[in-house]
Amino acid sequence: MSSFDPSRTYVCLAPSGGASTIEVTPDFWATIHEQAGLAEGRLVAAFRCDEDWGHWEMHPHGEEILVLLSGKLTMVFDENGREHPVVLEEGRACVVPRGVWHRAIVHAPGKLLGITYGRGTEHRRR
Repeated sequence: MSSFDPSRTYVCLAPSGGASTIEVTPDFWATIHEQAGLAEGRLVAAFRCDEDWGHWEMHPHGEEILVLLSGKLTMVFDENGREHPVVLEEGRACVVPRGVWHRAIVHAPGKLLGITYGRGTEHRRR
């Protein structure tokens, strides 16, 4: 047992109750469908949020929980072509519905904890 940086090593929570670590590589999200063990698990990861996201993200197979550990940001949800903003301040959280495109606007840099059903995650340019 040892400590790790959750922004460089993600954790996969398996439906069976197990937890395994996954080293994050530069092509992690582009190859997430190839990651062993993620087929049915939840991915736990911490992200630095220093600037607005340059992309939209969507998880077609499950909801995502976002917890803002520090900083301030607005999560923007694309719901049927209409943008719906949700402001997050330190210690606040939101649930991203399955299949909803979302992005972040950063007001004060910080760190975001995400718990997501990562399989099938998609990205698109803003």
